[in-house]
Amino acid sequence: MNLSALRAEPCFFEDLDIGNTFDSPTRTVTEADVVNFAGLSADYNRLHVDAEFAKGTPYGQRIAHGLLVLAVMSGLVTRMQLNQHLEPSLMGLLDIQCRFPKPTFIGDTLRVRVEVADKNETSKPDRGVVAFKRQVINQRGEVVVEGVWKLLVKRRPA
Repeated sequence: MNLSALRAEPCFFEDLDIGNTFDSPTRTVTEADVVNFAGLSADYNRLHVDAEFAKGTPYGQRIAHGLLVLAVMSGLVTRMQLNQHLEPSLMGLLDIQCRFPKPTFIGDTLRVRVEVADKNETSKPDRGVVAFKRQVINQRGEVVVEGVWKLLVKRRPA
C-alpha cells in the first residue's frame, strides 16, 4: 500500500495488503514517564520506582512498566501516517495479544513497526477484521514488545 498516493483519502479494509509494513517516529522513555505512570496506575512496584532495589535484580537497574511501554506504543501508532488514513474507517479494537521479550529501561528510545498480518471478512459486508503485528523496537534493535492487535475496519463503500 502506497500511503503517499492516498494523500488525505481514508484507508479501508480493501486498501491493506498482508505484508504491508509501516514504521513510527521515535520516542525516548524518561524518568518522568515512569514516575507519572506509577502515580497514574498506582503501580509502585519497586522494580520500577526504587533504584537501590532494582540494582540487585537481574536487570541491574529500574525498568519501565510493561503497560507504560504499551501506552507509548499506542501513542506512537497514532502519530503514524497509516493511522491518520485508517482513523476514519476504524470501528473498534477487538483483541490484543502481546508479550514482553526484553525490558525497557529509562533512556531507551523506542519505535514501532506495524505489519498487516492477516485480514478476514465478516458476516457483515460493510466491515472486516485486520490483524496488525506490532513490534516495539529499542535503539539497540531489540524487540521489547511484540503482539497482534485485531481491529474492526470499514470496507470501502460500493
